[in-house]
Amino acid sequence: MSSAGNPYQSPTAIFAAQAAADERADFITKTYLHLAGAIGVFIVLEAVLLNMPGIENLVGLMIGTRFGWLISLGLFMLVSYMAESWARSAISPGTQYLGLGVYIVAEAIILVPLLYMARAMDPAIITSAGMATMALFGGLTAVVFVTRKDFSFLRTVLIFGGLAAMGFIVVALLTGFALGPIFTYAMIALACGYILYHTSNVLHHYRIGQHVAASLALFASVALLFWYILMLFMSRD
Repeated sequence: MSSAGNPYQSPTAIFAAQAAADERADFITKTYLHLAGAIGVFIVLEAVLLNMPGIENLVGLMIGTRFGWLISLGLFMLVSYMAESWARSAISPGTQYLGLGVYIVAEAIILVPLLYMARAMDPAIITSAGMATMALFGGLTAVVFVTRKDFSFLRTVLIFGGLAAMGFIVVALLTGFALGPIFTYAMIALACGYILYHTSNVLHHYRIGQHVAASLALFASVALLFWYILMLFMSRD
């Protein structure tokens, strides 16, 4: 799940919002180029994983039991926290890219079961969900860039919303309770909040040189949005 924590702040770099226009433009360009690259790598990884011999065994291992999926989510959260910490490193660019790469791989693995089921239902669902995700992401991004509004006030709401969502997911896994479409819509709204928050951070709160961390935060938000839009489309099929 996307993190709503404050961006790591290097004491030696200036905020992108306070930098010269060319430096700020370069930072934003690098951030979104890295985001595009992350999405591209994610798509390639998913294509490889879904066509890998025996992939049904991995899916069965991950979601065959309630505890299997619970363990998978727990490992994903642990790896995600570690990867985000590396991506915010102010010491080594190599560590930053390692963090981004590890996060992309972890996201690709955790989404395999859902994509496997969606492909079995109708492969067109995946394409439709992807297009809807990018359209919504583009609209939310435009809102932030046009209004220049600082959405950092959403941080507390996103933190508590994320914790509440995780609590519901754990309870549902342990009890077998179906969360239903209302939860899916709520998670889509939460993912939209993350996108607004992280996009405004790109404009106002990240420092020059933090484009890798910024792109990871945006990628995590896009992946979360795609996850629940895909679930919504599958439920309607």
